Amino acid sequence: MSSLRNLFGLHPSSKELSQYINSLSAHASIPTAEVKSYPDAVYLNYYPLGLSLLFTPLPGYKPKTGLKLSELNSEKLILDSLDIYNIPKSAASGPRSKNTSSRIAELAFSSFPLFPLVFDVGGDGKDNDGKAQAQPPVLEVTSQTTGKDLVQCLGEPDRKGGGSGPSSGSIGIWCEWTKDGMMIEFGGDEANGPQAWERGKDAAWKVITLFPGK
Repeated sequence: MSSLRNLFGLHPSSKELSQYINSLSAHASIPTAEVKSYPDAVYLNYYPLGLSLLFTPLPGYKPKTGLKLSELNSEKLILDSLDIYNIPKSAASGPRSKNTSSRIAELAFSSFPLFPLVFDVGGDGKDNDGKAQAQPPVLEVTSQTTGKDLVQCLGEPDRKGGGSGPSSGSIGIWCEWTKDGMMIEFGGDEANGPQAWERGKDAAWKVITLFPGK
């Protein structure tokens, strides 16, 4: 959904942002956003929509912690990145997914209500040997899209991590395609534990973070 990128730079109270949130009403009820404010960042979390918006304060503005939406200076906040959530079926019940604070926070989000997501990509990615690989003009993402699907379209990621440590507390694998302004975390049992990178190609995505491409 390329229109998601058109939201970058908007203020929390902007008409365009409100229209986008309201456009999702045909697919899910529109909730009131939960606000989490800090001196260097403000989050608007729409849990039933599987959407979290990160606003960065303009220079000179430092919001206090714990402010309500009406108490923020909206004109001094701009949308810098956003997270789209997809909750894999095993996330709530898998034995490896319990008893971590990050897992509890993630499960507060429902899955994003509108698929497929369509992103403009194109240009050149990198293959497994670091050689240039032409990318398709668009990337289509469904709730079932896996790591293998993403690498086939975008090429090898510029950065990646996670997937190591004890299976009960490891961080799920993640990949970042910096040029495309996209970081993707993967969920399910395949994305956790010491052998996660061997199984990760079959893991469905859990969170897509969009940011301005570099």
